[in-house]
Amino acid sequence: MTQIITTHKNADFDAFASLVAASLIYPKAVVAIPKNINANVKAFISIHKDIFDYTDRWDIQTGRVTRLIVVDTSDWNRLGPLFKLKDKPSIEVILWDHHLHGNIDAHWACIEPIGATITLLVRELKALKKPITPIQATLFLAGLYEDTGNLSFSSSTAEDAYTAGWLLDQKADLSLVNRFLRPAYGEKQKDILFEMLRNTNRLKVNGYAISISQIPIEGHISNLALVVRMFRDIINVDAAFGVFTNQEKNGKSRCMVIGRSDNESLDVGTLMKSMGGGGHPGAGSAMLKGVNPDVVQQMIIDLIEGNQQSSVQISDLMSFPVFTIPPETTMADVSKILQEHGCTGLLVVDKKDKLLGVISRRDFKKIRKVDQLQSPVKAFMSTHVITIGPGKSPSEAAKIMVRHDIGRLPVVEDEKIIGIITRSDAMTYFYDLLPD
Repeated sequence: MTQIITTHKNADFDAFASLVAASLIYPKAVVAIPKNINANVKAFISIHKDIFDYTDRWDIQTGRVTRLIVVDTSDWNRLGPLFKLKDKPSIEVILWDHHLHGNIDAHWACIEPIGATITLLVRELKALKKPITPIQATLFLAGLYEDTGNLSFSSSTAEDAYTAGWLLDQKADLSLVNRFLRPAYGEKQKDILFEMLRNTNRLKVNGYAISISQIPIEGHISNLALVVRMFRDIINVDAAFGVFTNQEKNGKSRCMVIGRSDNESLDVGTLMKSMGGGGHPGAGSAMLKGVNPDVVQQMIIDLIEGNQQSSVQISDLMSFPVFTIPPETTMADVSKILQEHGCTGLLVVDKKDKLLGVISRRDFKKIRKVDQLQSPVKAFMSTHVITIGPGKSPSEAAKIMVRHDIGRLPVVEDEKIIGIITRSDAMTYFYDLLPD
């Protein structure tokens, strides 16, 4: 039996502390850390690497996993390569998180609106009377302080404060906590902050004072969240957003969106979740690929305004009838059909028009030998097909396609395919985006 404990990409101290705490509760489980982790956490691990036992998440053989324990996130999309476990019902999923809205349907979950996930796990460690070492207590306190802003964020609770006191009783080292939580603020961060202040724009949206800054960056720059927080404090708005655009070598662009809010009624985490990211009421982020920053700015404004474009539905934009193929179609014939119709993908259905899968030009990369072109499409198609209903809004379709990096969504009603909406249909209509 293989048990895995894991957390979200770009793991922070609360995430890593929760991993370590969960390993004490589930001693037979392997801690699998994501490839990308917070710079301060990386420094902490580097110094204490002989103390904490973990493996790289990319080395996990997912076929052998029977139990998945997820901490500090309830979103499949943030689990990197372990996302593929979503469609394996035989795997037992256990969830510990303080984010209330996610898409992981766990067999058992502890999800509560509290300042930090580590608070929930420390509660369990105390109930089980599990002893912890001073360095573990220090790590746990770092996670708690980071996610509660040293107990100053509005999401902090009395239990977070009690937990901090208990960890200090367990010999947590405050000087070490302060050392690792001290964010790095150097020349790059100072230049970006200056640029944001130089181009400050204040907007009034749905009664909130907000500011959105578009900043081009090159390569990886750490602690952009700190810059956005400082920016918000300096210009004194309800919420500030940084849209940081990085041009990649392949010519495509990536937009890192970071938001910070000081108004309890303006939930930045929920806004970022609508854009494929996540966070807390006061802080959130999202990563969008191939998106114009002007479009991202308008998306933020629309979300704050609550603009759902409810008058326009998928049924108004979808194409029909839909060209489909049976699962026995050879890959060679699929290639010809794609060329003849000038499309990038096809839906595969059975004799009763039930959707079985989707085949796209990308799937031809799986072909290694010429004779495989005579294989049926069912051997290469993707069976994980994301669909949408005709009554949904085009904006929702656009967000789904951006989040999952797909070019088309079958429109399904009563398990029947009634149409299809493409990325160009939805995104050109709403956000002036073009397909890759």
